[in-house]
Amino acid sequence: MNETVKIERGLNGIYFERSGVSLIDGRKGELSYRGYSIHELAEHSMFEEVAYLLIYGELPKKHELEEFAAAISEAKVPERVFDIVRTIKDGHPMDVLRTAVSALAACDPRSLEVGEKEFIGNGLRLCGQIPALVAAHEAIRNGRDPVAPDPELSFAANWLYMLKGEKPGADETRLADVDFILHAEHGSNASSFAARVNIGTQANLHAAVVTALSTLAGPAHGGAAEDVMKMVQEIGSAENAAAFVKEKRKRREPVTGFGHRVYRAEDPRARHMREGVEKLGREKGEPQWYEILQAVVEAMKPYSRHGLNVNVDFYSGVIYHLHEIPMDMFVPIFAIGRVPGWIIQCVEQLRSNILIRPLTFYNGPEPRSYVPMEDR
Repeated sequence: MNETVKIERGLNGIYFERSGVSLIDGRKGELSYRGYSIHELAEHSMFEEVAYLLIYGELPKKHELEEFAAAISEAKVPERVFDIVRTIKDGHPMDVLRTAVSALAACDPRSLEVGEKEFIGNGLRLCGQIPALVAAHEAIRNGRDPVAPDPELSFAANWLYMLKGEKPGADETRLADVDFILHAEHGSNASSFAARVNIGTQANLHAAVVTALSTLAGPAHGGAAEDVMKMVQEIGSAENAAAFVKEKRKRREPVTGFGHRVYRAEDPRARHMREGVEKLGREKGEPQWYEILQAVVEAMKPYSRHGLNVNVDFYSGVIYHLHEIPMDMFVPIFAIGRVPGWIIQCVEQLRSNILIRPLTFYNGPEPRSYVPMEDR
């Protein structure tokens, strides 16, 4: 083949579908869900409201929110799935979570149903089951029994209760709420696109979520928060940040938590996590982590004109660390927040479904004849 073909590696800049869910303006650094600014949602809303908004397109009325939250909180994990978690408890939390979601599908014949109503029903159950599974794995691998969810608590409070075994305070709950809101949806990111590819084959929602979890597990997508925490620990103190950044740039190595595939300006979600980590650090008596982060931000300012601005993951990892959450759980927490986004992406794909099948341009050998084994 000698035709001229323009290759868009990584499908960069390619529009493959229409979507009415999230609008990202990478040049201005703006993000909205269903027309609502991420800043308003982060400041005034709760995760259940945002999940409802993403899935149904409008903010819920009081009774709608109550019914929606109940559908999530009433979703239970079968005991035999917990048994599987006990069997594989020494695995990475993302591997355990992915396997457990596959097990949920095998335990529930409703998971096989394909349709918009069925996707939403199965999705709401997964919204409740996935945080329960993440928390249960953490308990089991530390020799404790899983904590049953409390239907009286909000989504964010329930997550922290299942994780720690004690009811969280209002500030802790609010910070978790904001974290989930900021991670709930982000357009055609790698995991959401992978889920859409899966639905394009007429697969069911559980299969698509397993695909999304597998994709999110990759360090180039979901692992940045964990890498930032490792970097902060390596830097050690704010005084070392400038030299660390200088050496990284000298070696042409990336500084974790800076730059984004979409945003050229600062990630609009970052400011809310920045405020959270500063406040939580003071409350926990560990302000040094925030000081290191801000020293790195200052050292990176000369590179902002190249699009290397801070992203949301830059602050998330330190918040999880201040909550004494192990680093290998950072990506599963991301997954908990992203489930509503995956649900609506799969529903949108289903509404005008088509097999997603891009092309690759062949640049291998010219046609040649088969050579028998004895003549090779």
